[in-house]
Amino acid sequence: MRNAIETKNLTKVYKNFTAVNSLNLKVPEKSIFGLLGPNGAGKTTTIKMLTCLIQPTSGHASVGGYDVQENPNEVRNLLGMVPQQVSLYKDLTVQENSELCADYYGVPVDEKYDRIEDLMELVDIKYARNKRVGQLSGGQKQKASLVASLVHRPEILFLDEPTIGLDPTTKRTLWDLIRELNDEGNTIILCSHDMHEVDMLCDNVGIINTGNLVAYDTPQGLKDSLLKEEKERLLDVDERNLITYGAHLILNHIRVL
Repeated sequence: MRNAIETKNLTKVYKNFTAVNSLNLKVPEKSIFGLLGPNGAGKTTTIKMLTCLIQPTSGHASVGGYDVQENPNEVRNLLGMVPQQVSLYKDLTVQENSELCADYYGVPVDEKYDRIEDLMELVDIKYARNKRVGQLSGGQKQKASLVASLVHRPEILFLDEPTIGLDPTTKRTLWDLIRELNDEGNTIILCSHDMHEVDMLCDNVGIINTGNLVAYDTPQGLKDSLLKEEKERLLDVDERNLITYGAHLILNHIRVL
């Protein structure tokens, strides 16, 4: 299977601080990949290099087959990004923000409105299309951000804590949407601190700490490796609580590495 993202010794140094250290990572195309780590671990710096926002100090990265340093415009055209802090214009409506993003990416005029209409229906935000973004709830802002990020039909979608602060019903709606986008062929990179979310959605998970990739496996593989010594003591624990306990162990593990 072709890889949507590949890095080889990818490194970013700020003066005397190494934010990302010789990162070697492969993300298969059409997969959902979870990128985890405590605050300050290097996740954001990694994403900024992969999305051509900052240049690596050394090493290489390719996204969709394009080198991020040699072909940044081609890389950007493949990407969609939903940041943790919604970056839409607060004084513009959902519709106006969507049209602006479509124009930025050169979506043909005869396709633009149909795409926006379909996406708004997909994420259930049509009822708020004429509201200013600054007037929306947190869940509505995330949905509006998804429309704007998907209007140019990106192959690769970055989601940074997409469900943080959302109520359980809205979370489940977004989880269903993420699965649907993946079923349609999108590669999705999910940054999250919610291990239940990662366990449900992701095919593979990478854990970064102090700029280093300290683990790479399936969610089940990570849980199995960290729970190996605990299983006898937890024989009577139901599966859902076992997953929660495994998440607790994983997070504690990466904090002390």
